[in-house]
Order: sequence, then structure tokens, then C-alpha cells
Amino acid sequence: MPTALITGASRGLGAQIARQLAPTHDLLLGGRPSPELDNLAIELDGASTFAVELTDYDEVAGAVEAINELDVLVHNAGVGSSLEHVADTPVEEWHHVLEINLVAVAELTRLLLPALRQAEGHVVFVNSGAGRTAKPRWAPYAASKFGLRALADSLRAEEPTLRVTSVYPGRIDTDMQRELVAIEGRDYDASQFLRPESVAAAVVHAIQTPVDAHPQDIVLRPTGRW
Repeated sequence: MPTALITGASRGLGAQIARQLAPTHDLLLGGRPSPELDNLAIELDGASTFAVELTDYDEVAGAVEAINELDVLVHNAGVGSSLEHVADTPVEEWHHVLEINLVAVAELTRLLLPALRQAEGHVVFVNSGAGRTAKPRWAPYAASKFGLRALADSLRAEEPTLRVTSVYPGRIDTDMQRELVAIEGRDYDASQFLRPESVAAAVVHAIQTPVDAHPQDIVLRPTGRW
């Protein structure tokens, strides 16, 4: 079977992508070392863990050395932001959000390019609606996602043997979403958000698109909401 590496796989959307890819792919489950990651590998019999801190670049470089061929790389790991106004956002937050959501993604992609080229593989960037429209109080997060969009577009132009897909979901019912809604001071209503299973299905559909077709940009919004 083809091999897929999914970052941020221990819970939420990443875990759902892993579950839906498991019947057709050998899985490398990326994430920080945790019981959740180990338990998912047990659940998905035959899956292996890729337990690294993505901003520890020496550790990441060592971990990818054994990967000689990779069919699918799904960049799902990421962090939110504190939803401060630009005037109140400290430089440390800019560094933190951009490091995890953009710089670490670029470096993992760079390190895995030989393996992806060998397989003529597929790179999927789980972006965000914030990667297309920047709203008040979302500047660091939106900047990281606009940058992720640029990374995907440049990679697609530079690597003609690879398929490169950006997925732009609206807000998803995840633990991170609950934290953001709490910061916004609102009551949480899961029905307002996309289900992780639905977004995962779109990601998997892109991956399973026949190789003569190149899905480039997928935009998802909750039904009935803009």
C-alpha cells in the first residue's frame, strides 16, 4: 500500500484523516509523543508513530532519514492565536504562530522532498478560511495561513511531478475551536462548525482523486453559513 504521513494526528481532524486513510494506506502518525498518539497507532493496526516536536529541526531531520519514499504528506498540525488586536500582540506570539504553522511546515516539506519525488507523491496543506480572508484580531494566525498558501503555490510550481493541494475549511468542531470561542466570550455550539469527519473526507477524497487529475484548492464552509 502507499504510505502517508499525517502531522497533528493524535486527535481532532488529524486523527479523523488517519482513520479514513487507514484502509488504503500505511500510516505514519505524526505528533508530539503522547498516549493519544500511541493509542491511535494501536487502534489503526499496522500504523506507526512519527513522534517528534516539529520545531526541533535536528530531531525532525533524524526522524526522516529512514523515509526513502513517501506517497502522501498531510500537513495538519498547527496552533491558533490569542486573538489580540495588532496593537496588543507581542512579538513572541508572532514568532510562535509563524514558527509552528509555517516555518516548521516548510522545513518538513523540504526534508521529505526526495522521498516525495521518488513516489511522485501528493502534499496536502490543511489551511484555513483565514488563509483567504484576514479578520480583526486574527492577524498572526491569518498571516501564517496566507504564508502557507504561498508555500503551497510555490511548491506546486516548482515540483511538477508532485500534486499539491490546499484545503481551506471554515471553523471546525475541535478542542482548539472551543478554546477560541472561549476567548471570544461566546457560548459553544458545535452545530455552527464543520465536523472533523467531514473535513477529513474532503482531504481523503483529494488524495484518492485519480492521478491524471490535480486537485489544487478546496474550500469548505459549514452548510447554511458564509
